[in-house]
Amino acid sequence: MDAFWIILTGSFVSISCGLLGSYLILRKMAMVGDAISHAVLPGIVIAFLISGQRDSLTMLVGAGILGVITTFLIEFFHQKGNLQTDASIGVTFTWLFALGIILISVYAGQVDLDQDCVLHGEIAYVPIDLWITASGKIIGPRAVFITGSVMIIVISFIAIGYKELFLTTFDPAFATVIGISTALWHYLLMGAVSLATVASFESVGAILVVALLIAPPATAYLLTEKFRPMLIITVLLGILISISGYYLAVSIDGSIAGAMSTVAGLLFALAFLFSPKEGIIITWLKNQARKKELS
Repeated sequence: MDAFWIILTGSFVSISCGLLGSYLILRKMAMVGDAISHAVLPGIVIAFLISGQRDSLTMLVGAGILGVITTFLIEFFHQKGNLQTDASIGVTFTWLFALGIILISVYAGQVDLDQDCVLHGEIAYVPIDLWITASGKIIGPRAVFITGSVMIIVISFIAIGYKELFLTTFDPAFATVIGISTALWHYLLMGAVSLATVASFESVGAILVVALLIAPPATAYLLTEKFRPMLIITVLLGILISISGYYLAVSIDGSIAGAMSTVAGLLFALAFLFSPKEGIIITWLKNQARKKELS
């Protein structure tokens, strides 16, 4: 049963992150998830200073608020400062991370408070982190309900705003002409990314979240030229990564999150080499076949 809960949680996270990551890759903002994982540190410290508590919920609320602020700042610097998106991401998360370190050293130097309060999750602990009611009834792993709820929110968000997200991603100029606010849908997307990443950090860890945010959609991007199939392939890859990654970790007695991230990287490498669209080996074979035909 432990395997089921771990794979289910991994699948929920991979679906949420993968669907949103598809938009980020096409918008050339793939590293936003990594930026959020660093930039939330001031939110963790401020949440502690206000509440005086170090419980996970308080830390997550603080991290979530800073995650949203991070996405707003990235876009602000990109639009108002005419910076490239990657430069905006780099500037934002480095100074926010540094600000968090300063706040810890000045106001919480004697407290065991750091980014690990939120980001050092371990998917292997999912079956033992149970949701227990006041009456003592065990409902199930807490991470399953959190990540499952986030997945439902993300899927609903994409289903409701599919047309707007599609147009603002592929043709923002046309979207503006027909009355769709590109800024509004950008911030809604970034808010969804912040929600999905921060809510998943504690359950599976920041490294796995960033891997699932980028690797499955990047692999799907190499396998198809159409967006809707890209989303479907991303979901299927995420589930495959969760299942195969778990059993790989069991077979080698290693880290589950590390195994899942490794499988994600291997699948990307296979697509990079053998993709019918742009795979290096497939392209080479096609070129060789053309040369033979010409000769």
